[in-house]
Amino acid sequence: MSTKFCVNLTCSGNDTDKATVAFVIANAAVASERDTMVFLNVEGVRLSQQGFADDIHEEGFAPLAELIGNFVKAGGKVWVCSPCFKKRGLDEGKLIEGATIVGGAKLVEFLADGSPSVSY
Repeated sequence: MSTKFCVNLTCSGNDTDKATVAFVIANAAVASERDTMVFLNVEGVRLSQQGFADDIHEEGFAPLAELIGNFVKAGGKVWVCSPCFKKRGLDEGKLIEGATIVGGAKLVEFLADGSPSVSY
């Protein structure tokens, strides 16, 4: 059985409910002592930018910026899809703490042992 867990997130400001729930699940996984990674891709890459999540707060949940910060502080990894990041002209100098820009091969490597994954 894998000790890893992947949350695949394609949303950000375009679907704040999905973005929030993705980080709620990611926090649960990392708290369960899973090697947890959130893969930001498509519109999700916007969450890699400092300040982007600051005004996102879905009713009934902690603010998204707080969820992301807690996830990283707990040892979670945030991987950012390189082609998606470049397509949107985002700034590498404004990456949030814990974010790393990666290519698809890195995601495949993480999942290769049959690691469970959920997508939002």
